[in-house]
Amino acid sequence: MLVIVLENAPPRLRGRLAVWLLEVRAGVYVGAYSKRVREHIWAHVQEGIETGNAVMMWRSTAEAGFEFQTLGANRRIPADFDGVQLVRFMPEAEPDAL
Repeated sequence: MLVIVLENAPPRLRGRLAVWLLEVRAGVYVGAYSKRVREHIWAHVQEGIETGNAVMMWRSTAEAGFEFQTLGANRRIPADFDGVQLVRFMPEAEPDAL
């Protein structure tokens, strides 16, 4: 199983992903591909994401049963804790004081 979620992605990238994956919701793509094809698809995401952000998740033999990687600016970032991949949140930006 492969899942890719895009935010603020250009329409060209969304159309390209729709060639390989099923878009089940706006910006949410699902499919089942080998590691080689997954890496090929992710390379297209890296090339076309521009100022947006993306996360890709796939089934694996890891402790959680899946792995993921992210791309672009987002408050949620992957963090490895003793071999378990979790998500941590960056603090929100403080508004400028007047």
